[in-house]
Amino acid sequence: MWEHLAEELWAMKLGLRLLQERAKTGSFWWPYISNLPETYTVPIFFPGEDIQNLQYAPLLHQVNKRCRFLLDFEKEVTRQVGELKLQDHPFGGADVDASSLGWAMSAVSSRAFRLHGKALQNGNRGDVPMMLPLIDMCNHSFNPNAEIVQEQSSSDPKMLVKVVAGMNIKEREHMTLNYGCLGNDFFLLDYGFVVPSNPYECIELKYDGGLFDAASMAAGVSNPSFSSPAPWQKQILSKLNLEGEQALLKVTLGGPEIVEGRLLAALRALLANDSETVQKHDLNTLKSLSNEAPLGLANETAALRTLIALCVIALNHFPTKIMEDEALLEKGVSTSTELALQFRIQKKSVIIDVMRDLTKRVKLLSSNESLASQN
Repeated sequence: MWEHLAEELWAMKLGLRLLQERAKTGSFWWPYISNLPETYTVPIFFPGEDIQNLQYAPLLHQVNKRCRFLLDFEKEVTRQVGELKLQDHPFGGADVDASSLGWAMSAVSSRAFRLHGKALQNGNRGDVPMMLPLIDMCNHSFNPNAEIVQEQSSSDPKMLVKVVAGMNIKEREHMTLNYGCLGNDFFLLDYGFVVPSNPYECIELKYDGGLFDAASMAAGVSNPSFSSPAPWQKQILSKLNLEGEQALLKVTLGGPEIVEGRLLAALRALLANDSETVQKHDLNTLKSLSNEAPLGLANETAALRTLIALCVIALNHFPTKIMEDEALLEKGVSTSTELALQFRIQKKSVIIDVMRDLTKRVKLLSSNESLASQN
């Protein structure tokens, strides 16, 4: 929570400076500011219906939290500048409401770069958000053809920021930068677009004993112990930060890992029959999907089947199917509706991709088990 709040505060700090320059007559930055978009396609500006059309609770929570932040910030700005005289007013007497604050935050979140600032006492450099005219026109790509380079000589204290091509770029070809290895939640919330087939896309689940018991039973796994783990299993959950007052219960499916390591290790441990078998392996082994069946074929099959059942449950939380969403897209819809549809299609697609991957692994385990029994 505090991490997200810190992000909003730095964006708003730079956003206030942007609003101040926009209100200033003859601002040096006016040519740049006047060319910024008048509106942004981020969810805080979606109609209420399209916010609900996202169909994904974690993102809905972030959108609502950001809207509340803007409303609270509007009250604070009004309190701070409401009684000031015109000559002392930082925004030239202009009203600064939630709408203008949202515009400023969106301009910053979609265009600012985190660059190295002044050297800190420990020798590192703190990250500083900066808006870089012209450079911020570069689009995103996970395989960019350029990168941002900072240079500073010992004789000149000024920082030089430039874009350097990493390959030959043809005439009229777009220059691209990597905005970050992010899922579509971040791209839509901060930048207002969705990346198809995003390799970093994932879904969030809450680690909940009752839910996981239901999933394992639906998968045909006997004697699940997620709701009432043994003391030794609780110790493992604590080490995985899935147990205790400071536990981080958010776990993910999808992305490069396919299954978050903490979740996989928890499933393997909780579906194990005894502590001795589990304690022969370190947590890193239990957290890795590339370590096939460290606790035996039966344990691995049970864990993977439980994960597949979790995917089915997560998919059923969406009230529409992908085919229905694609049919709506073909009819022609507003920009915000299109983004909401694209977003939820990608979420459902990543769940289906995880299910396919895990199903292949279960089939492979079954064939290995058959071969072992024959021998």
